[in-house]
Amino acid sequence: MNVQNLLAQSLRAGEWDAALSGLYALDGSEESLSQARERAANLAECFAAVFPGEAAPSLFSGPGRTEIGGNHTDHQHGRVLCGSVDLDMLACAAPNGKNAARIQSEGYPPLEISLEDLSPRAEERNSSAALVRGVAAGIRKAGFTLAGFDACVTSTVLSGSGLSSSAAYEVLVGNIFNHFCCGGGLDPVTIAKIGQYAENVYFGKPCGLMDQMGSAVGGAVSIDFHNPADPIVRRAGYDFSKSGHALCIVDSGSCHADLTGDYAAIPREMGEVAAYFGKTVLRDVPESDFRSAIPVLRERCGDRAVLRAIHFYDDDRCAALEAEALEAGDFNRFLRLVHQSGLSSWLRLQNTWSLADTRQQAVPLALTLSAELLEGEGASRVHGGGFAGTIQAFVPVDRLERFRTGMEAVLGQGMCHIIHIRPQGGCMLEKR
Repeated sequence: MNVQNLLAQSLRAGEWDAALSGLYALDGSEESLSQARERAANLAECFAAVFPGEAAPSLFSGPGRTEIGGNHTDHQHGRVLCGSVDLDMLACAAPNGKNAARIQSEGYPPLEISLEDLSPRAEERNSSAALVRGVAAGIRKAGFTLAGFDACVTSTVLSGSGLSSSAAYEVLVGNIFNHFCCGGGLDPVTIAKIGQYAENVYFGKPCGLMDQMGSAVGGAVSIDFHNPADPIVRRAGYDFSKSGHALCIVDSGSCHADLTGDYAAIPREMGEVAAYFGKTVLRDVPESDFRSAIPVLRERCGDRAVLRAIHFYDDDRCAALEAEALEAGDFNRFLRLVHQSGLSSWLRLQNTWSLADTRQQAVPLALTLSAELLEGEGASRVHGGGFAGTIQAFVPVDRLERFRTGMEAVLGQGMCHIIHIRPQGGCMLEKR
């Protein structure tokens, strides 16, 4: 049997079950493990058909990430709490002996990136090609010699869910290069920074580092961006499977189209408050100085800017306290803090609906439904950038079916997704 086909056979024989369980079967069910096993085996068979050859392929995973605490605090050099999830981009890849990366992603045209010229290309902005080229360039800048590979990729990261499919892709490609070109010499934080470089310089999106860090590191990750060039990264070290709660991402049914102005206004208004004190970001302004100046700031910057600054200070503090609660194993305190953070986003940050279309308030509706169904238990909050898209809810397991049924009765079938915080970030899977 061809060496490439051996991988699919080995997967179906259960020889990779331990590795797959740690990534996907986090509810402990045989059904979840069976689905993960078949997905990986199908991908291995796809690779053998698309890229026939003699090189033995390997499996790689780049997980989506969920923002847990610190809503719009990172761009003010604040603190956040995020986590990798069991929805991911999975790749089957092998060296190709060429000076090119060739990638076949499920549902998309083939992609081939020459590793000769890695300068940014305007025509590739906002594309997967830009991310691959940017990651390759970042690894070359780190001092490694690049080598080509072939890969087939499949994804379960929900589109428009705030789970950051772009970061998952960057981390996936970074791990493939790391294995084939760097001898595993790149740590997760470096892979995350290379992914951010690719997205900023090549893709054209001025994102922070939270998305890539949440995907690359794994588990619940506390990040302090006081020095963005060298953030403090710490894993919270909590096993969410022991919490008695399920994590749900609920699609409100609204879309992110034409919301650029809404998103841009948040850092602009926070920046205007910081500028009053001669600073660029709020993290560099002592909260006591800000509080004393609120009467003047209302006139200079407006009430909404003041409220958004109050949110920054409160949610920056809240994100750090959430991490402390998890590290202490105090999940009830963690839930109270999530609830507090969610209220601050709703009332102070004001990123649950857009002034451009006041008829569309799907996120506040979803949050209202969630609160009614939870009846004081669990916690929920806007997820990600806001204004449209998804909410996040921690739901007691004995309420899970009622919660999902109740949300989908209003929002539509398939809109409530049950996910898990997985302990492992971007990686190459190893048979155990």
